[in-house]
Amino acid sequence: MRRDKITVPRLMEMKRSGKKITMLTAYDYPLAEILDEAGIDILLVGDSLGNVILGYENTIPVTMEDIIHHTKAVSRGVKNALVVSDMPFMSCFSREEALRNAGRLIQAGAEAVKLEGGLAFEDKIRALTEVGIPVMGHVGLMPQSIHQMGGYKVQGRTPEAAKKILNDAKAVERVGAFSIVLEGMPSNLAKKITEELKIPTIGIGAGAHCDGQVLVTHDLLGFYDFAPRFVKRYANLRKVILEASKEYKKEVEEGTFPTDRHIY
Repeated sequence: MRRDKITVPRLMEMKRSGKKITMLTAYDYPLAEILDEAGIDILLVGDSLGNVILGYENTIPVTMEDIIHHTKAVSRGVKNALVVSDMPFMSCFSREEALRNAGRLIQAGAEAVKLEGGLAFEDKIRALTEVGIPVMGHVGLMPQSIHQMGGYKVQGRTPEAAKKILNDAKAVERVGAFSIVLEGMPSNLAKKITEELKIPTIGIGAGAHCDGQVLVTHDLLGFYDFAPRFVKRYANLRKVILEASKEYKKEVEEGTFPTDRHIY
């Protein structure tokens, strides 16, 4: 199908024209290649790889080396999607660290970076955009701050909390971010932010009024028994893989695989 290369200016034009933006996570070459062929606009090398690939309970243990490794693999499988890589926990502690670590991700094949936080990260976002590194923001529920937030809870339910998230989003836009992820917030708040910002908003668990949507691909494809409430499963690959593996085991044990036609 399509396709023109997705770029930062192209995403801005999609918001202006009302065309919805699609974004999914990718962590390896074959999946990135498939998602790119499917026409997904943005592929996120997310620190969610800690949960779905590395088996951690949360994203906090994910390192720069982890993200770099997976960014290299994903970038090799992509022709047209925009590749965005997460800045992992504590990789933006200072302005200098933010510049150095974001630069490493761009050199690994990312075309933009995503970092969590609003007003507190203004100086880091500004520093990155000033040297030509596109930045995607992230406000609302921020997985790297779950200990402070008390877990994976919807944010912005009170007027005061909603105002803070709105101010954070405006700050991210003000210092040059090209888009922003809105996670885990009431849909009316996400709608207000989307209407007030000129940059595209990408929602996850934030309702249908955002300029685009993102999901963790392994949730969408049904790799695990559990999925968050906001996820729609479009396949059950866990069942497919399980049944195929059982069939392989059965045929090997019975001696029906391999046959003569399975020889080099």
